[in-house]
Amino acid sequence: MKKSSILILFCACMLGTVLSVAPGQAQAQSSALKKGVQSVRVLELQQQLHSLGYFKAGFTGYYGSLTSKAVTRFQRDNGLTPDGVAGAATQAKLKSFGEVRVTALDQLARIIYSEARGESFEGQVAVGAVVLNRVQSGEFPSSIPDVILQPGQFTAVQDGQYRLKPNKTAYRAARQALNGADPTNGSLFYYNPAIATAKWSKSRPAVISLGRHTFTN
Repeated sequence: MKKSSILILFCACMLGTVLSVAPGQAQAQSSALKKGVQSVRVLELQQQLHSLGYFKAGFTGYYGSLTSKAVTRFQRDNGLTPDGVAGAATQAKLKSFGEVRVTALDQLARIIYSEARGESFEGQVAVGAVVLNRVQSGEFPSSIPDVILQPGQFTAVQDGQYRLKPNKTAYRAARQALNGADPTNGSLFYYNPAIATAKWSKSRPAVISLGRHTFTN
């Protein structure tokens, strides 16, 4: 066989190897959690770290500097590369300590269900997005539970509907919001124009209306 033919055959084999490995590598990279990511998985990570004493901030679902520092401390204590990125090895080590119930996800689904169970799916995601927008705004408490339970903020908490058990749709809406969906375009408030009595609610410029709710800033 000529040298040129051997070279072509070798290159083809190498290309095939690269193509067969690349998808797995891409999947591994995409499964890593790092700064700037907002998702349900980040919320799970924060609660896992909290249960082990590494994360003492509010549960946000957003991978910021506090989450990165907590991951780094966990990695150092467990013989992992302390890079602050929760890759496959770090996630596997965390899981070896046992599963943790993500109570903040339950709370988000609960407020969505109690405040917007009669709305469209988009309208339910919107309520979840308002909670998460408040967490990141600097104008409200910096955790999902604290935003939801802040006195005087949500009617469903005040009148007891918050104690209702959320359905699967509410959980799906909560996950969508945590994964970045925001039909409200960053809104921090919402109200029902048909029953709202507070003048300050109606005085705010409307961003968008979804079903029975008007979302404002």
